[in-house]
Amino acid sequence: MSGKRESVVDVQGTVEDGFEPVRDAFVDNFARRGERGAAVACYLHGRKVVDLWGGTKDGDAAADDAGAQPWEAGTAQVVRSATKGIAAIVPLLLHQRGLLDLDAPVGTYWPEFKAAGKERVLVRHLLSHRAGLPVLDTPLTPAQAIDGVSGAAALAAQAPVWEPGSEHGYHAQTYSWLIGELVLRVTGRSLGSWVAEEISGPLGLEMWIGLPEGERSRVGRLAEIEPPAAAGGGAAGLRVRPKRSVADAYADPSSLTRRAFEAISPMADENAPEYRAAELPASAGIATARALARCYAALIGPVDGHPRLFAPATLTLARTEESAGLDRTLLVGTRFGLGFMLHGAASPLLGPGSFGHPGRGGALAFADPESGFAFGYVTNGMQKNVTADPRAQALVRAAASGLAG
Repeated sequence: MSGKRESVVDVQGTVEDGFEPVRDAFVDNFARRGERGAAVACYLHGRKVVDLWGGTKDGDAAADDAGAQPWEAGTAQVVRSATKGIAAIVPLLLHQRGLLDLDAPVGTYWPEFKAAGKERVLVRHLLSHRAGLPVLDTPLTPAQAIDGVSGAAALAAQAPVWEPGSEHGYHAQTYSWLIGELVLRVTGRSLGSWVAEEISGPLGLEMWIGLPEGERSRVGRLAEIEPPAAAGGGAAGLRVRPKRSVADAYADPSSLTRRAFEAISPMADENAPEYRAAELPASAGIATARALARCYAALIGPVDGHPRLFAPATLTLARTEESAGLDRTLLVGTRFGLGFMLHGAASPLLGPGSFGHPGRGGALAFADPESGFAFGYVTNGMQKNVTADPRAQALVRAAASGLAG
């Protein structure tokens, strides 16, 4: 990347004293890490300390392209699997309210699910990627994926590919219909409606699982982009491209990895209005960085007079390890609590007690209860990574340095 792009990117927003390194890292993402349009926000003890945005709304456009629309303060973005963390809040709050037993068989709430050897699949297995249902024998078309009935019906009939509870593997797409249908059966409301009415509305969040028609114009356009050759190098040693065995699995149509990500086939157009309006809790959430950070801040403490969402026992559940080790889908080591990815002591994230979720290609949101810190990052330039985007990681390291200072 040339110095030219760095000079034309108009980074806007605010940072509080001590968090200036986040602004520096954010600018550097445009200069050296291929950023097109993005935003980052951080909360500390319920107070917003970083709120930055810049670049263009179109992931295909560089900041110096003629006629490119600038990213604005209220620009939102599809956050892909960072949606899973938002979705996980719902069953945990239902449990907190006494409406959902995490140790009950899923069939208790969804009787049709008991078919094909799934009688002993527990609610916690769905949240911790242990249900053995990361693939569908017959993938759904994009139209079926969003019709509100086909996904749940397919999973009710699907046999597990491993003994439920015995192993874990990322349920990249099927998480949508597993968690969505469970919430519908328990509450009578769709998961997206529940989020809108119980979380986004009360907290004033620009965050949706099922984008309202009136909000379409504020959402940026996603584009797949190649990371710069030098991205992720240096002392941090962050891998941008997957190692060979993982790359081979993604290339093999018969692999569990490929089949999990292609449970919707052909791939849906993430920029299509009908996709963005769909309630897909695994992948189609839309949010501003500010909303993600504020939401996670509200899980761990009060925000602007709003009481914390998670009671202490629920917070413990959210970040207690349920799955760890080699992930049968991703073919790398992963750790999950109940719906959230967990961060290890060796992670460049803030601490082993932090919890959240990345989105494939860029987005990241998490909270660190020990420091009272919450983080949200969204981008429209989706690079080839699943869990460790170098742009997000650079921002987190910068925020950590601000906390340490």
